[in-house]
Amino acid sequence: MISNTPPAPYYAVIFTNIRTPGDQGYAEMAQKMDDLARQQPGYLGHESARDKLGITVSYWESREAITAWKNENQHRLAQKAGREKWYQHFKIRICKVESDYAF
Repeated sequence: MISNTPPAPYYAVIFTNIRTPGDQGYAEMAQKMDDLARQQPGYLGHESARDKLGITVSYWESREAITAWKNENQHRLAQKAGREKWYQHFKIRICKVESDYAF
């Protein structure tokens, strides 16, 4: 599903990753983080796709909202588990969305 974001400007966090083999509790934690992110102040939506490469783009009202999400306790535990067992490699990019349009 494509997120219904508000008029720009807002921020996007692009999380690109390569998973390790097997689930190892990943699907359950991913669902928990999805639910938790939706409850965060400043959260606007997200989109995700996975083939060999996983890409999730989340949208936020402000850099402060992004920082608060990054530092949320349960999210920090998930980040730690991601580094230890779920991801071979990942990269995060934070961007300011200055324009958007749709068809």
